[in-house]
Amino acid sequence: MEQKLVAEKREDSGTGVARKLRAAGRVPAVLYGHGMDPLALSVDSKELFHVFHTGAGANVLVDLVVDGSEHLAMPREVQRDHIKGRFIHVDFLVVRRDEKIEIDVPVRVVGESPGVKAGGVLEHHLWDIRVECLPTNVPEAIEVDVSALEIGDSLRVADLAAPNGVTILTNPDESVIAAVQPQMAIEPEEEEAAEGEEGEAAEEEGEGATGEEAENAAEQSEG
Repeated sequence: MEQKLVAEKREDSGTGVARKLRAAGRVPAVLYGHGMDPLALSVDSKELFHVFHTGAGANVLVDLVVDGSEHLAMPREVQRDHIKGRFIHVDFLVVRRDEKIEIDVPVRVVGESPGVKAGGVLEHHLWDIRVECLPTNVPEAIEVDVSALEIGDSLRVADLAAPNGVTILTNPDESVIAAVQPQMAIEPEEEEAAEGEEGEAAEEEGEGATGEEAENAAEQSEG
């Protein structure tokens, strides 16, 4: 389901203009793709927030309305101020319903790993999977079922099941997730003992070096 978003053209550009737009509650944007010249726009920050907070997340399909004309588009290169939580800039890519696109889709872990129940931890290697599909068929996520993962087991991209109409492009040999034994923390007493042994060894080396220097000095004085 597409989300409708009304945009306004902006004639001027630059840091000063962008700052004024954000102060007025708008976000600078650019619409491009399919041979059209990039079009400088601005959109309402609150409406943009609602568009992104759907099940599709950043891969939401948008009916972008500019001067009464609708453009089917997807957000790209979304810049955010993570401290203040506001949008800084967003690019919109024009797409066609009947033309496939390449897009990154997040990984979603499902199931409970027996390895984790036995004291292991899940080690994530990939957080996104590159796929090819129609704009209207972009999945919210690619599911990774860890229900059979024991400690020492892992899942590769080749083990993942793509939804209907979706082709996975990421290297099939890449590891996605693994159940591993957690690294054991060093006990305080063992750590202190190790530091003590290192200190004693350093002192012995220091004393040896001092002794050799003294012998060399004595030989030189005798000579």
